[in-house]
Amino acid sequence: MRSFSDSYREAGVNIEAGYEGVKLMSAHVKRTHIPGVVSDIGGFGGLFAPNMAGMAEPVLVSGTDGVGTKLRLAQLLDKHDTIGIDCVAMCVNDIICCGAKPLFFLDYIAIGKNEPEKVATIVSGVAEGCVQSGCALIGGETAEHPGMMAADDYDLAGFSVGIVDKPKVIDSSRMAPGDVILALPSSGIHSNGYSLVRKVFDVEHADLNLYSAELGRTLGEALLEPTVIYVKPVLRCIEAADVKGISHITGGGFFENIPRCLPDGLTAKIDKAAVQTPAIFHLLQKQGSISEHDMFNTYNMGVGMTVIVSKETADAAIAALDCGAYVIGEVVSGEERVTLC
Repeated sequence: MRSFSDSYREAGVNIEAGYEGVKLMSAHVKRTHIPGVVSDIGGFGGLFAPNMAGMAEPVLVSGTDGVGTKLRLAQLLDKHDTIGIDCVAMCVNDIICCGAKPLFFLDYIAIGKNEPEKVATIVSGVAEGCVQSGCALIGGETAEHPGMMAADDYDLAGFSVGIVDKPKVIDSSRMAPGDVILALPSSGIHSNGYSLVRKVFDVEHADLNLYSAELGRTLGEALLEPTVIYVKPVLRCIEAADVKGISHITGGGFFENIPRCLPDGLTAKIDKAAVQTPAIFHLLQKQGSISEHDMFNTYNMGVGMTVIVSKETADAAIAALDCGAYVIGEVVSGEERVTLC
């Protein structure tokens, strides 16, 4: 007997749509399968058998996050195939900061009305993010919330687990004055500060499909550009160079995130002139009359991640990263956590 409930459907929840969504997303999920995947989607739990060969003391590292109000841009533009990349990026870019390789990912979608094709499209982006980071999508949940959310609304969050050998954890304990700070370029605003973005550009009433010569594309395209996933470049860098600290530049910008990998008594001295800032940030600052301090304290300003390496291995690090990384500063003695010069 097939599973259905007319009473539940009358209350606003269509369980058959949920089954159809799982069927449609299956092909996307299979793209992410890597050695270690034990189970397929549809069970009560996702099973993964990690390969711990060669590790003296394996440590699991976890991270969870959502996309935030950037989702509103996806809803306004009715474009849902990239927002999942942001969700994966916000989690895996965090756990790579201690040197952990992501193993698997789970997603959670809360939606006003379960439209199987739309859910599958969202998951296609999650799968793409997993492929980019080399981890497997082994499970998730779609929850229909009639009466709590408008039919077209949804929220997306995720959870990732990675692994690192404890002796190789990057913990800043060896950091010293003279170490070099490298910038890994962002693709734009990534997934932070969108409440301010939406206010400045009045996205509910703006023509997001209008071409902008300043941006070289439409405003909507610039704002919805997915977050860069830095996992593979950073793993290469860890193998090739003496990496002493990594920061994912998310909400709180430079001032909040770079100090998270600095020990007491050291300061990150950043050369503002060296920072390569995309046009979208200049437009945002100008249109919103936002101070320079607030821009660097809210947004990544074109630097999605910083990697601190020894001066002697800086060139090797840049070559291994192979993503356009460049020097933006150095570590110096001092109590002020970040200085912009």
